Amino acid sequence: MANAVGKCVHCGFCLPACPTYNVLNEEMDSPRGRIILMKSVLEGNIDLEEALPYIDRCLGCLGCVTACPSGVPYGELVTPFRAFAENKRKRRPTARLARRLTRETLPYPDRFRLAAFAGKFAKPAAGILPTQFQAMLSLLPGELPAADPLPDINPVQGNRRARVALLTGCVQQALAPEINRATLRVLVRNGVEVVIPKEQVCCGGLALHTGDQNTARLFAITNLRTFPADVDAVITTAAGCGSSLHEYLLLLRDTEWLEAAETFSGKALDISVFLDQLGIEAPPELPYPVKIAYHDACHLAHAQKVTSPPRNILNQIPGITILSIPESELCCGSAGSYSLEHPEIASELGNRKARHILSTGAQIVATGNIGCLVQLRTHLNQIITMNGDGITDLPVMHTIEVLDRAYAGWS
Repeated sequence: MANAVGKCVHCGFCLPACPTYNVLNEEMDSPRGRIILMKSVLEGNIDLEEALPYIDRCLGCLGCVTACPSGVPYGELVTPFRAFAENKRKRRPTARLARRLTRETLPYPDRFRLAAFAGKFAKPAAGILPTQFQAMLSLLPGELPAADPLPDINPVQGNRRARVALLTGCVQQALAPEINRATLRVLVRNGVEVVIPKEQVCCGGLALHTGDQNTARLFAITNLRTFPADVDAVITTAAGCGSSLHEYLLLLRDTEWLEAAETFSGKALDISVFLDQLGIEAPPELPYPVKIAYHDACHLAHAQKVTSPPRNILNQIPGITILSIPESELCCGSAGSYSLEHPEIASELGNRKARHILSTGAQIVATGNIGCLVQLRTHLNQIITMNGDGITDLPVMHTIEVLDRAYAGWS
């Protein structure tokens, strides 16, 4: 950690790339400010509680890593620091309850569905609840899709080009099961057999990024034991999950699982990367031109350095034009559970992103992460409802759903 801290030369390139600095305009709410705070705590120069409000407000988007000319591995600083701080800090009772509710529901699809069902009845009383609980309720859809169990084995018809295992995601299974269905259809169509391990669990990202390193480690080890070794790739359809699978190396570096983590993480690929490398069957031309605004999820663009593959896939659909979103490098404010813990900042960022998207004149928004998808839908719908300027709806879809729809003739 000391070597990573020492790389920071306080040049300021990270400031415009940092969402919280953009919103709050406070030095300590910037990456270089947080590095100083973490260093000061570890050296005993300030109390932990003095630094925590600023560390907590970090989204972990890693936009600063992309912008940093010195190569400071900021994620490798803030994640261990949060684990270090978690057992030493003091939280208010409502904050403890909200965090426990998040940790005990989001990583478990069945529990999350039950909590979401209960939340529907709590919505009318949302105004009297603490802010964090209001935020949780505001992000819930009116109705959850029905549970949609997936087959363990999804064979191809014809020549098999590859065999992969699919990480199905947690919240995604509950909020948007159609993403996994679209993924299966696209992969099978392109000659890819898909295995879905029944005993897989959460990738561990939520626990890891909120300081619960022990739970994250347990999730990681379970997945290492569960996923088959005889596959060409482990496919993820959520940017946050894919980033977490690559963080298994950091999480398990001092354990007997390191070698297995290296092999597993080396096979972990976002669906767009896998399809771009494999080469896809050409989709038919669309019946009419479609303008798509592609939103870069932070944990694809900044954590995994994946920006071209999703665009390459979309560009192979005849009739699609991809539009650039202003401030595309800036986080939308979702960031895992961040929008639940810091709803004011998350809402300002979400509103800012939604207005930039609307300025493009797009007919569809595509992205590669369930958290971004929910955040963008929420804020786009809010703006369109208030002053739509003739817009009645702006669909937000996963990139793989766009390709699946193109294969189906855009029906």
